[in-house]
Amino acid sequence: ISYGRFHHDYPAADIFCPVGSDFVAVTSGVVAFVSREDVWDSKVNDGATRGGLSVAIIGDDGLRYYGSHLSAVADGIAPGVRVEMGQLLGLTGKSGDAAVTNSHLHFGISHPTTPDDWATRRGEIPPYTYLKSWQSGKDLSPALSQ
Repeated sequence: ISYGRFHHDYPAADIFCPVGSDFVAVTSGVVAFVSREDVWDSKVNDGATRGGLSVAIIGDDGLRYYGSHLSAVADGIAPGVRVEMGQLLGLTGKSGDAAVTNSHLHFGISHPTTPDDWATRRGEIPPYTYLKSWQSGKDLSPALSQ
């Protein structure tokens, strides 16, 4: 996998990885949003559908964690379902506007908001520091760092 320190125009990370890589919960929490249908259309380019197949959870730390451009959402993942850290949420892919890019997981961290608030859901807190910490086995919480 690879990801950069910065996203192109808002705080998020594109984690480049092969199609079908596991997308797991970075913390325990409750599923807040699921999109199981890829309805993105490049002619319309609606921000609300840009993520394609996607999942968001509200972590026990009170923050929203969002992953999009999935190729599949895991069985049993639905709004209101409790998930544990490390639990499979879906498989990475090229859905939404990632259909024309290299396979990646769009990963965003934000405060909880309504399911239709795609602009917040896509990311408000730069995740790079946390991704690096988690990758090295450390338990750094964005909620404690804000």
